Amino acid sequence: MLTAENKNLKLFYYWILLSFFLIFIMVVVGGLTRLTDSGLSITEWELVKGILPPLTNEDWNYYFSLYKEIPQYKLLYNGMSLEEFKIIFYWEYFHRILGRIIGLFFLLPFLYFYFTKKLHDKYFIPCLIILFLIITQGIIGWYMVSSGLVNNVSVSHYRLSVHLFIAFVIISIIFWILLDVKNQSNFNKIIIRKEYDYLFYLFILLIFLQVILGAFVSGLDAGKVYQTWPLMNYNYFPNETDNGTFKELFNFENHGLVQFYHRNIAYFITLYSSFIGYFILKKKIKHLNKPFFYVLLFLLIQIILGVVTLISDVNIFLASGHQIFSLLLTLSVINLYYRYIN
Repeated sequence: MLTAENKNLKLFYYWILLSFFLIFIMVVVGGLTRLTDSGLSITEWELVKGILPPLTNEDWNYYFSLYKEIPQYKLLYNGMSLEEFKIIFYWEYFHRILGRIIGLFFLLPFLYFYFTKKLHDKYFIPCLIILFLIITQGIIGWYMVSSGLVNNVSVSHYRLSVHLFIAFVIISIIFWILLDVKNQSNFNKIIIRKEYDYLFYLFILLIFLQVILGAFVSGLDAGKVYQTWPLMNYNYFPNETDNGTFKELFNFENHGLVQFYHRNIAYFITLYSSFIGYFILKKKIKHLNKPFFYVLLFLLIQIILGVVTLISDVNIFLASGHQIFSLLLTLSVINLYYRYIN
């Protein structure tokens, strides 16, 4: 028979699990919204009014008229029909509605668990951080959209990268909580720092760095240049590095250079994964064999998807898959580290 504490923990687990899936879907929808150039279709931030979509032709024409005022329409999609506008509008609308659902779905149960004292002390701070980041994500989302409404045809890739980075941090924390609740035998265990923790810290850091560079590539449409592999138009280095100063080599608004860094961090992550595999074998940490297998599997799929996305002229479905597996790869590395310290 389940004790009251176990029942609370089980309920807490299902809440966190559903939150995980909602945010996972949110990342996928957000990626498709970006890939379909739908993110600027709603030019106003209407927290309450925006809950309902346009219901009349008058409403639709109003939102369409607002979209016609921004550079993206004038320079890229001039002549778009109302029916075409509705498609991109619904992508952004669904993205925003999902954000509202996630916010309420996390806030209300959190308040319930906290005020009924059913929230384990161990998870109070992580849940509070998640709630803060979800709220921050909404603010950053509008800050990102606003960057594409005046002088640009797309959003700032810097703001896009912050938006994506926070999303990955949120889902990583939630995933860590799920692993911890599932591992109830160590429920009250105090994690003791292990001798080689830094190897896994660096692995996680590399993955998140690659996520940020991936957001740069997406935000700049840098996948539209140098659509060959393994070389970049018959050269290892892009043309942008020719006669460039050292400072120019770190120009993250340069499409070719951003793609070059994204490619080469991927190569480095592959090499570093091999090193982690060697470390696991040498230290005979057998319980990490299965978690590491998933890291290698997702890494291999991610590399293949990255290459075929590039040479396919950034096919939307392949690009979406590339983003999905970047998330799966991130979570597999988080899982690897969790298993190492437990």
